[in-house]
Amino acid sequence: MPIVPVRGPFVPRSPTSDSIRDRTPCHDAAVKAVLPLIAWLAFGSSLLPAAPPPPNIVVFLVDDMGIMDTSVPFLTGETGQPRRYPLNEFYRTPAMERLAAQGIRFNNFCAMSVCSPTRISILTGQNAARHRTTNWINPDKDNAGPHGPPDWNWRGLRSSDVTLPDLLRSAGYRTLHVGKGHFGPRSSPGADPTNLGFHVNVAGACFGHPGSYYGKKNFGHGTPNASYAVPHLGKYHGTDTFLTEALTIEAKARVSDAVKAGVPFFLYFAHYAVHAPFESDPRFAANYVHSGKSAQAQAFATLIEGMDKSLGDLLDHLEHLGVAENTLVFFLGDNGSDAPLGGAHEVACAAPLRGKKGSHYEGGMRVPFIAAWAKPLPGQPCQKRLPIAAGTIQIQQAAVQDLFPTLLDVAGVKPPRDYAVDGLKLNKLLAGRPDRGRPERFLMHYPHAPHRSDYWSSWRDGDWKVVYHYYPSAASDNSHYQLFNLKTDPFEQQNLAATQPAQLDRMMRDLIAALANCDAAYPVGEDGATPLKPQRPPPASVPARVLDL
Repeated sequence: MPIVPVRGPFVPRSPTSDSIRDRTPCHDAAVKAVLPLIAWLAFGSSLLPAAPPPPNIVVFLVDDMGIMDTSVPFLTGETGQPRRYPLNEFYRTPAMERLAAQGIRFNNFCAMSVCSPTRISILTGQNAARHRTTNWINPDKDNAGPHGPPDWNWRGLRSSDVTLPDLLRSAGYRTLHVGKGHFGPRSSPGADPTNLGFHVNVAGACFGHPGSYYGKKNFGHGTPNASYAVPHLGKYHGTDTFLTEALTIEAKARVSDAVKAGVPFFLYFAHYAVHAPFESDPRFAANYVHSGKSAQAQAFATLIEGMDKSLGDLLDHLEHLGVAENTLVFFLGDNGSDAPLGGAHEVACAAPLRGKKGSHYEGGMRVPFIAAWAKPLPGQPCQKRLPIAAGTIQIQQAAVQDLFPTLLDVAGVKPPRDYAVDGLKLNKLLAGRPDRGRPERFLMHYPHAPHRSDYWSSWRDGDWKVVYHYYPSAASDNSHYQLFNLKTDPFEQQNLAATQPAQLDRMMRDLIAALANCDAAYPVGEDGATPLKPQRPPPASVPARVLDL
């Protein structure tokens, strides 16, 4: 089972003086004859129920938060019930618990393994292999890597690109960006979210981490980290205000403005937390001093708890404004955990999952995703149109690009007809039902270095996952191929590439086709020009009947 229960109005044109002058007695008689009909139609239309207002939308995005960085248990045991692990006991996220209780959480929700690709996928509905921003964006230089593709999209989003906020804006939404942007390098259009369809930008810029979380340090202004100083928050400089709190205050104010103006809003609230630097949030430090964890790990936990308080404050604010029952909340992380709790390829910071941010294992790509109405209210028109199961876990796989078509559908907006959308609507899954017509596949493409894992692509299809390493290394067992059965080996301990050649070949065939379908950019060879495309395994290791497929 895939769930666990726990255009403007018509305005008639005024007649011109010429048209009045040309009227005849016959014309006047005809007008008198149709006037009662017009009056009847007008009266009848007044009896029709008014269309419900479009829902408000909140995307609450947390930087570098993996699926285990929370007290909410996402993973399930053999019986299908949520199972708590030690990390769930370490972190404190009561607001996430609140949101999960009134909505649905996904335990197979995938993101790209680094931040900028995911953020652009959310705004475009496209897999990173298609939009080609396949690495985090260095704000000041092209960071393709020594063998990275020269034609990757370091420039990120442009003003002419189709984006979620621009489409919602055209439909009457006030589009609000608060927090981290990281959609393009310095001095590019993507460095300013107002070039991408947002009416308002608070704190969004070209970089991926703050110069400082501390108001006392001016969030980086006037420090050695000034090139990463968070903009637009001068009122908090020199104060004890932590960055997470400042952003929350600003987000609440912008939402209040939209509600006062009587317009629906789309709030893209993207915290810089919990990205490094791991500066402790003093509001929560005392909660972890006896944890036995390192100072950095304790600081990371305070960032998690501060983010969670922000979520709770926002939910309370929506209720205070009287719009909670008409506000849809999507909560998620942008890539796997970066908690300072162990090695990149170990079972450590995302335990029991293997790996972390930037790696090719599930710990690098599996993120928390919770969908809920800010205040569930059965019978509320928008909630009837998009019912969300409460207190349930959805185990069917989904991914970050799915937000785009889902939110457009909720708002009654369609993308351009010729626009390629890789995402699929989440509506059935959100209702707690299986979507049997939905393929459970996820393509992750990272043709770059250096990072936790270098030059790799992976493909998930149902229970199976294949990883192709363009430049084999010790991290790949010195092989191009890794193959895992995530049903029998969810923590990726047994590489089946050598013992399941037929399955390996099928998965590689589909990975190659998926990359080609996206017109992906590939790493290059030693000459710096020749694309290195993934290859199926040698014929000698694959049964003949497989090669004929």
